[in-house]
Amino acid sequence: MDEKLIGEVSNFFEHVGVIAIKLSDVLKIGDKIRIIGGETDFTESIKSMQLQHKNIDKAKKGDEVGIKVSGRARKGYKVYRV
Repeated sequence: MDEKLIGEVSNFFEHVGVIAIKLSDVLKIGDKIRIIGGETDFTESIKSMQLQHKNIDKAKKGDEVGIKVSGRARKGYKVYRV
């Protein structure tokens, strides 16, 4: 599997199941990501994404986006595009 590091989790909002990711590369709807850190390792398809509380289809390097996920994550976990 060819994976590329695209960012890092900057926050996790457990009550709504959303992570904030500080991006070091582009990310778009339909991409698959893998979140790794501690004992956590799960894959998620991007179905929706928000930037400053607005739905977006694509985010660029430097953006901090919110993504709904099914797993748990913590600040500092690495995010890869798979």
